[in-house]
Amino acid sequence: MPTLFDPLALGELTLSNRVVMAPMTRNRAGGDGVPGTAMVDYYAQRASAGLIVAEGAWPEPEGQAYCRQPGIHSREQVRAWRRVTDAVHEAGGCIVLQLMHAGRVGSHQIKGEGVRTVAPSAIAARGEIFTDRAGMQPFDTPVALSTTEVKQVIAGHGEAAARALEAGFDGVELHGTSGYLPMTFLCSGTNLRDDEYGGALENRVRFADECLAAMAAACGAGRVGLRLNPGNTYNDTSDADPAASHAALMRAAARRGIAYLHVMRAPRDDIDAFALAREHFGDALILNDGFDGAKADAAVRAGEGAAVSFARHYIANPDLVRRLREGLPLARFDRATLYTAGEAGYNDYPPLA
Repeated sequence: MPTLFDPLALGELTLSNRVVMAPMTRNRAGGDGVPGTAMVDYYAQRASAGLIVAEGAWPEPEGQAYCRQPGIHSREQVRAWRRVTDAVHEAGGCIVLQLMHAGRVGSHQIKGEGVRTVAPSAIAARGEIFTDRAGMQPFDTPVALSTTEVKQVIAGHGEAAARALEAGFDGVELHGTSGYLPMTFLCSGTNLRDDEYGGALENRVRFADECLAAMAAACGAGRVGLRLNPGNTYNDTSDADPAASHAALMRAAARRGIAYLHVMRAPRDDIDAFALAREHFGDALILNDGFDGAKADAAVRAGEGAAVSFARHYIANPDLVRRLREGLPLARFDRATLYTAGEAGYNDYPPLA
């Protein structure tokens, strides 16, 4: 019976333990999306995790959502990420990069001059986003991608995966939730297309499935993961039957033979996301949301998932694995510095002596 602290193989990824650092947008890259020295230190400090899933990086400029969000598009970004991955590997860690095309979530006040905001359909998300230039701004009304452009974006995910491996990452994870591009293709409320990528469920699944295929072609299916959150309505997404939609995508991902499914607890009582994932994907699951050390270990021992990821606990506890293993107290993070520029509240949380 495995425990939270036993090693694990997920596809071609070798984890020294089953404590995973979940991806968290922290807005510490430069204005050009290039990771800086602070990010090198931040990830290296947390390399005792069995796996680090680095924060969502935009695969192309149209995919950027947030100020100071890193990308994996330019040569400068690739070189800078290499410093991060080298530091993590020198500390004995394993790290993959989450590819996050934000789709309609974003603003022209954040992106470069002339860079579009795109989506499956020209439906603006209700809500606002922070911009360094103009404070809070409404989401842009997106341009609906043509069928040819959809295929180009899919190919771009494969190219981004190849750049991630060049930057030293051990693999890549597709961000399939939170109202970003793959989720807006999947959900019936945000996908009103009438081509091969819209309408029937098998068509709405196609975009994410083909992104996974492109990523797998670039780096091998055993180095690809997918993150999902059935029932999530963040960033104004809606679906007529989220359990059925996500189950279909899970089955497609399983057929691709990818390394793992990173599944978040459903935000609604009528969906058991973990049970749904076991039924339609299999056992190579990383569970996320609402776990402490004891509950995470119990879930692994019970076979509910192969590993458990932690987000908030990793902000103020770079040595989280040790604290969980030894039952030591957890530090609390400063909410005011979650997304601010600079090192305060980022890599200045000390490990226990």
